[in-house]
Amino acid sequence: METNTNDKILYLDLRRISESFQPQLGQAVERVLHSGWYLRGETTERFEQDFARFCGTDYCVGVGNGLDALTLIFLAYRVMGQMQEGDEVIVPANTYIATILAVWRAGLRPVLCEPCADTCNLDAAEAERLVTPRTRALLPVHLYGRLADMERLSDLAAAHGLKVVEDAAQAHGACQPTGGGQPRRAGGLGDAAGFSFYPGKNLGALGDGGAVTTSDPVLARTVRALANYGSEQKYVHQYKGVNSRLDEVQAAVLDVKLPRLDADNAHRRAVAARLLAEVEWGRIGIRVNVAPTPDNVFHIFPVFTPRRDELQRYLLERGICTQVHYPIPPHRQEAFAAEYGHLSLPVTERLHREELSLPMSPLLTESEVSRMVQALNEWR
Repeated sequence: METNTNDKILYLDLRRISESFQPQLGQAVERVLHSGWYLRGETTERFEQDFARFCGTDYCVGVGNGLDALTLIFLAYRVMGQMQEGDEVIVPANTYIATILAVWRAGLRPVLCEPCADTCNLDAAEAERLVTPRTRALLPVHLYGRLADMERLSDLAAAHGLKVVEDAAQAHGACQPTGGGQPRRAGGLGDAAGFSFYPGKNLGALGDGGAVTTSDPVLARTVRALANYGSEQKYVHQYKGVNSRLDEVQAAVLDVKLPRLDADNAHRRAVAARLLAEVEWGRIGIRVNVAPTPDNVFHIFPVFTPRRDELQRYLLERGICTQVHYPIPPHRQEAFAAEYGHLSLPVTERLHREELSLPMSPLLTESEVSRMVQALNEWR
């Protein structure tokens, strides 16, 4: 978590973001401190209700982190008898490794699917090709903050009797157009969703945190019990559970930040709109595949070029910090060499080889965006 020095444009300035929520943020933390109640209290319950309402679901269960959120969903489906050990879950091959780890931790088998090259999200046609009698779920990732094609994926799931579990860790507040009426948001577009509240997320805590959203009462109750040592009643354990709970401090922080999330996302889209309109992408040979629409909350502004490392060095020399999401695809990681090392996934591999993430924040100023535009347009 860098400090903004020497007039750098940081990739994400978390100190500046936290300060923008003062004094409310400090006051909320202080209230918890003085309450003497730090786990499973009224503050967490209030945030769960507020976040469920925001996502358009009946339930939200706060957990320890985003990886646990996804793992607990699949463990709950196993406890409920809807999935068995070794059943298959189709996941995009170009996701962060946590998506795949969650499926493995639940005793299920991740089946890696090539993404759509244009959207970087799970390709419904490719996913359909991978469905077998052991397939039980689709796990779309709203990568970079852009919604996957949930309409086609939901149709595919309905045709084959599959669950749809969203990895919404990068898509807090992303909206699916409905043609009138209240838009549907990430977290309420499938059977269940897992969120991360890692500090750098669009809705970020001051440490780790996560949540499961769903409108299935049995799933919500089972997830909550599994996350509390497998217990609904103290010292009575129905399941072999784990310890994964959102604490009161993080819940308080998130509840302060939640009312501003839509406005922050709108600012991210405005930054994206300027970059898309003012940078001469075609002339400088950099690919972009996004639009500043409500289905994209621009957790990340990705660009793609075979000269990725050279571009990153060039921008850093001009005081513009970038990141790569992600340098090594999951099937090339040592952790999964035995299971997936033999796979050839050219679309995934190209995306991981060429992606560069530009600075993106709800607090980027007009002058900072102008500096980014100028530097990119001077790239040769």
